[in-house]
Amino acid sequence: MRFILTTSLAVCLLAAVLAFVDLRALLSSTTTATISAANIFLTRCLPRSLARPVSSWFNLSGTASSRAMATNGNSNATPFEGLPVIPPNDPALDKPEQDVVPRRIQQKFLAIEQAEGAGARVRRSVGTAKLRNFSPFLMLDHFTISPGAGFPDHPHRGQETITYLLQGAVDHEDFAGNKGRISKGDLQFMTAGRGIMHAEMPAANPDGSANVGMQLWVDLPRRLKNCEPRYRDLRASEIPVWRDEQAGVEVKVISGRRRDVESVAELAYTPVWLLDVTMQPGASMTQNLPSGFNAFAYMLSGAAAFADGPASDGGQTQLVPQYHNVVFGQDGDGVVASVPPDAAEPARFILVAGLPLDQPIVQYGPFVVSSREEVYQAMMDFRGYANGFERARDWESEIGRTMAF
Repeated sequence: MRFILTTSLAVCLLAAVLAFVDLRALLSSTTTATISAANIFLTRCLPRSLARPVSSWFNLSGTASSRAMATNGNSNATPFEGLPVIPPNDPALDKPEQDVVPRRIQQKFLAIEQAEGAGARVRRSVGTAKLRNFSPFLMLDHFTISPGAGFPDHPHRGQETITYLLQGAVDHEDFAGNKGRISKGDLQFMTAGRGIMHAEMPAANPDGSANVGMQLWVDLPRRLKNCEPRYRDLRASEIPVWRDEQAGVEVKVISGRRRDVESVAELAYTPVWLLDVTMQPGASMTQNLPSGFNAFAYMLSGAAAFADGPASDGGQTQLVPQYHNVVFGQDGDGVVASVPPDAAEPARFILVAGLPLDQPIVQYGPFVVSSREEVYQAMMDFRGYANGFERARDWESEIGRTMAF
């Protein structure tokens, strides 16, 4: 949802100054380039070295394989070209929980609330100076949008978005004729690929309440950035739930695995684990995570204590309160969480892990590509209605017309 309202205007303004500014030279000479006349910002992030190599079973450079057709709530079936979410033969996933080595905590910080889109409020915990391009994650927003606000017509290229509704409902519509609604507990996985233009607008709830949810932006492997767009709506009724009532733990397995409970397959193209965890006061849990995946947890409510590395190495626990993000290192087999017995309320957090992509990230708002030339091309394709954006010409969403300016 980052910069989406201003992208169309910014691209048009860019075209007006291209005759006077050598964009390619500008990109090669600065990390953050500013064209003041158009108020355009371009951020370039170079690849970061990984603490561990990616397991060889992830074929990031080979030809994409098309397997079973994936259905979705938008009646738009597209072959699944992504990578499997659960690595085979991963020793970290096979370890008994009592033998799991907890990952160390790299940092924790408060997600500050800010304005975004048109009338929306978000707490951004990935995609800020605190945590930028934590591969494969580009952005995480905890959003609140009321009727009359929202995210009207805007483009995407080169990434995936995962939207999780916690309260209310959000309508979706794109230039290919796909439309639908996700409600409380539902998710939408959207692979933008070579290009999509769509709108995301809140529903008018009968009680007038706001619509609340999470949106995660995930980078695509370079070989998949030019794939065809794809949607997969995941309904709350499809999400398997792992429960231990005696221990006071409930886990909605949105993507990935909790013990012997596995999620629905073929959701995001880039492997991402997404677990919605609720723990009662006095509860504790250990969660295995794939080796080498980057991981973090975002606290939705209450507070949980996370182990900071193994106790044998002097690791302690850190209490993480509401609206804070806690980022884990790659070393270790998983995370260990607990809730103090005297806590005033249960703790609820989203545990997220994903496969790091060893590739450059060049981002201009909703365009996420891998080189300076590709971001220049993306802007020209959007402006010229080419290479994936042909249907953007003269398109206007119906739901976007409800925007109150």
